[in-house]
Amino acid sequence: MRKASIAEMSAFVAIAERASFAKAATQLGVSRSSLSESLRALEERLGVRLLNRTTRSVALTEAGERLLAQLRPLLDNLDAALESVNAFRDSPAGHLRITVPRPAARTIIEPILSRFLHAYPAVTLEVTIDSTLTDIVRDRFDAGIRPGHRVEQDMIALRVGEDAQPTVVGSPDYLRHHGTPREPSDVSSHNCTRMRYASNAFHRWVFEKRGRSLEVDVKGSLITGDSELAVRAALDGLALARVPRHTVEANLASKKLVAVLEDWRPRSVGFYLYYPSRRQMPAALQALIETLKAEVSARKRM
Repeated sequence: MRKASIAEMSAFVAIAERASFAKAATQLGVSRSSLSESLRALEERLGVRLLNRTTRSVALTEAGERLLAQLRPLLDNLDAALESVNAFRDSPAGHLRITVPRPAARTIIEPILSRFLHAYPAVTLEVTIDSTLTDIVRDRFDAGIRPGHRVEQDMIALRVGEDAQPTVVGSPDYLRHHGTPREPSDVSSHNCTRMRYASNAFHRWVFEKRGRSLEVDVKGSLITGDSELAVRAALDGLALARVPRHTVEANLASKKLVAVLEDWRPRSVGFYLYYPSRRQMPAALQALIETLKAEVSARKRM
């Protein structure tokens, strides 16, 4: 029996870990038809079915579960072996995958993007915008960026900037008609735009003042996962919105929006770059870390 190829094994692992041909194809940068062909070839070579698939779902068979458990560490070791060769290059190379929430993409990645890619032309940087609690090991990301309180304790974490501090805003017209909240509890009687994460959880309205923390259960006629839509609703006088402050700075300056409960704004917990502990860190990730450290140092000197 001819040995299975690395491409076939990688295809199987990608499909199995994501339970999706479409997501696996996107991750590997190949077509779904090519992925299906690789899996079919592997199953025919082994003489067993590895995955049960329907038009709606993909699930491992018992044989598939056993193979996946054996292949994961082997492919990780292969990646580490290939990465070790980077030490002999003049500069880092390879594909670097990171997952970041949208505010961090704007405030952390955008400022260093051009400098990083110009400095390391042999690196391909893939940035996935996602605010959910991504399992970067399972989804085979090299690193992620999240607010500090959302980083798992078994990860190595490096503070790389301030998080998007939430601010409650409303239009002058809305506040004239409905009143200005003076205490956090007041917002419970207002129409509030609620933000829902991709994980289906609602973004909590938490307020802090002098060590005191309050969480308020808000209600409203609009639920969205898009902060720009929440800002639009506030500008149109529809509702109060709790959004990252950087998204409304211009509207606050022009007085199209008014910030309320400013003395109850939560403190910043910071954005952290996090990654799993490894014996062999990818050179491209090390280069990104050094670039982010330099950016943090430069901001402190300003």
